[in-house]
Amino acid sequence: MRHVIIGSGPAGVIAAETLRKADPAAEITVLCGEGEPPYARMAIPYLLKGDIDEAGTFIRKDQDHYGRMRIGLVEGRALAVDTAARVVDLGDGPGLPWDRLLVATGSRPSREKIPGIDLPGVRTCWTLEDARALLAGIRPGTRVVQMGAGFVGCIIMEGLLARGADLTILVRSGYMVRRMMNPTASGLIRRWCESKGVKILTRTQPLALSANGGALKVDLGEGRSLDADLYLSVVGVDPNLEFLAGSGVEIGQGVVVDANLQSSVPGVYAAGDVAESPDVVTGKRQLNAIQPNAAEQGRTAALNMAGHPTRFKGSFVFNVLTTLGLAASSFGEWQGVPGGESTEVLDESRFRYLNLQFDGDRLVGANCVGFGDHVGAFRGLIEGRRRLGAWKRRLMDDPARVMQAYVETAVPACGAG
Repeated sequence: MRHVIIGSGPAGVIAAETLRKADPAAEITVLCGEGEPPYARMAIPYLLKGDIDEAGTFIRKDQDHYGRMRIGLVEGRALAVDTAARVVDLGDGPGLPWDRLLVATGSRPSREKIPGIDLPGVRTCWTLEDARALLAGIRPGTRVVQMGAGFVGCIIMEGLLARGADLTILVRSGYMVRRMMNPTASGLIRRWCESKGVKILTRTQPLALSANGGALKVDLGEGRSLDADLYLSVVGVDPNLEFLAGSGVEIGQGVVVDANLQSSVPGVYAAGDVAESPDVVTGKRQLNAIQPNAAEQGRTAALNMAGHPTRFKGSFVFNVLTTLGLAASSFGEWQGVPGGESTEVLDESRFRYLNLQFDGDRLVGANCVGFGDHVGAFRGLIEGRRRLGAWKRRLMDDPARVMQAYVETAVPACGAG
């Protein structure tokens, strides 16, 4: 059996390792599109900060790991997939034949559509190559204008400041990390960042970039502009799917997969940022671009590819973010549900905030700032769809008792009734 995995991130690597254990005689090939050893993008902020070197970003630190497991790493990008001939087109050469194919190509940075976006000095922060350019280009006092304050935009701030950057953040919407935080939580994160010396301009986005004597001019409109030595564009990501055009694989927001992570074409599977699968709580199909989800999908897809039927239980939406040392997280339907109830507690002076969302006597979502030790409890209560009984009223009165609620509702005989 010939297994080809397009993509060498966590989903692809874990899939390859799972396949080797499940199918010892199989031929396994992983296509590495960036020409780098398999690495984790989520380690790049630690590289920028100086906590690790490049080798610290590698998913497996032993250089002989893939050879010992008889996993072939091939440099190149998939240009197309012929599902009739079962071949991945690499442009040059005969292509890669396959019996089972896993699409684990991840995401790429969204591209701003403004004049000057191709000028020297404009960067993003997504790949090892991007990180190398930032490390080479930022010195104490380097003026960095960053467009975007989403998840990636927030986690890289510490690395930029650690290298002495003079950092200004532009936020198109009224608040930061708007896809995972409500306005109150966002406001706390903004004030925290400003207390650390970051300049933040909300409801602001550039109209154009232009060269300015070896630097850049960022035109904000209405006669306003900023001078920058480096413009960093981090406005979101899009799944890498273009090479599947004409393949017959059904595409929605991503590759539409069934409970076994198989696409509409038999023998073609998907995992990670590109897989559109149901949410474990709501049942809604969606992309869920977080590493734990990618890892579990890679494992599950591989078992099915090897002939061991395994259902994916569904993805769970949660994000854990640390911005300049401030922990924040969101879980499930943190915006709330129709007819649901909510409660919150706020301590602005200590940068602590909890917001809980309920549907009946179930906790369905949460926003947290400054409560990093509650992550497991929130996930267990929401993903497990536990009925809280009398604990719902107790949490409405005191949201900070969530850990106690998690422990006591785990054993029905000991729960509060």
